[in-house]
Amino acid sequence: MTEGARDACITGIGIVSCLGEGPEAHWQKLVAGEINVDEKTYAPFLVHPIAALALDKQIPKKGDQRQMEMWQRIGVYAAGLALEAAAIKGDNEILARTDMIVAAGGGERDLAADSAILSALPAAANPDALLNEKLMSDIRPTLFLAQLSNLLAGNISIVHNVTGSSRTFMGEEACGVDAVRTAVARINAGQSDIVLVGGSYNGERKDNLLLYEFGHALQRGAFKPVWERGPDGGMAFGSLGAFLVVESRSHALKRGAKVLAKIVSVLSDRARSTDSAADVLGRMWSKIAGRLRNGESAIISGATGVGSRTSAERIFLSGHKDLPVRATGTHIGHGLEAQFPMNLAIAALALGRGKLFPPRDGSGFERAMDGRLTQVVVTSVGARRGEGLALVEAA
Repeated sequence: MTEGARDACITGIGIVSCLGEGPEAHWQKLVAGEINVDEKTYAPFLVHPIAALALDKQIPKKGDQRQMEMWQRIGVYAAGLALEAAAIKGDNEILARTDMIVAAGGGERDLAADSAILSALPAAANPDALLNEKLMSDIRPTLFLAQLSNLLAGNISIVHNVTGSSRTFMGEEACGVDAVRTAVARINAGQSDIVLVGGSYNGERKDNLLLYEFGHALQRGAFKPVWERGPDGGMAFGSLGAFLVVESRSHALKRGAKVLAKIVSVLSDRARSTDSAADVLGRMWSKIAGRLRNGESAIISGATGVGSRTSAERIFLSGHKDLPVRATGTHIGHGLEAQFPMNLAIAALALGRGKLFPPRDGSGFERAMDGRLTQVVVTSVGARRGEGLALVEAA
């Protein structure tokens, strides 16, 4: 076999966020330093809202659109963009052997049903019986007060006819890392030739804002870039959809596909009770450090803004001052499961242009990069867990 034939190469990128849809819209707004954040709708919390999407372009049947909640529409839309970009959309021969790995949360709750149950319970003569009745009558058979996580993969399969093997991973930032790690490992090992991998998240949800506020993990008040949020900082959720078509180099070349970037390595780890995020990053970094090229590498960070975790990541990254850093959470917010695939996509955009987008940080932690960019290290340090790291190189 030709050397490099089993390299895991990105050949399609499908991304949607507050910056718009598609690679070009994202790149232009990253370069311009544009920020789209809603400080009012969910005040005192901040949300980076999804850009307006013409859903019919990727989900043509209204019936399909209606039976999905927003997180699924975002994901199915982004998946369609990725398939289109890789020039395999509608190619049923390839789609029949395209494996799919999706990073997904527990779905969206039915707030109306939740509210009705909570309102009725205090006055009920038999609360247990009432609860059972409501669960039987008010919840659709496919739901359990939240949509099943694997419905996203199912809808991608139905709408876009992706019918190879399918896997859904759950677990916030960590599942985004492991979804990509598994895709790359399967391609490197010859178990898959082509994979659709990614995730989606709807940040405009009162239920999740409430959940994460219980953990004191949300940013309040006026917008600040990630590195300026300080020890009391938190996340500003972003609605994101990010899918990548990743295939072996030999498969891409055989069908004449353009290789956008190569995923060299994806590593995942979890801090033990005695570890900090910096300790975990250090262990993973040691496995790629020998490959890094002076003056040609940069870091795209998935830092959340949550005080202690982001501080730990910043301390670690400060030990690698030769590599300029960019925190994408400043631009697009934090999208949990979708954050790592999104940051890999942004890394591929930068590598394809041979340059890094400008800093958007008043603390001075981010600095300009003048040299040609040929490598990007992508980090993941979740709000609580979810450490991961990837090395991506120019095609």
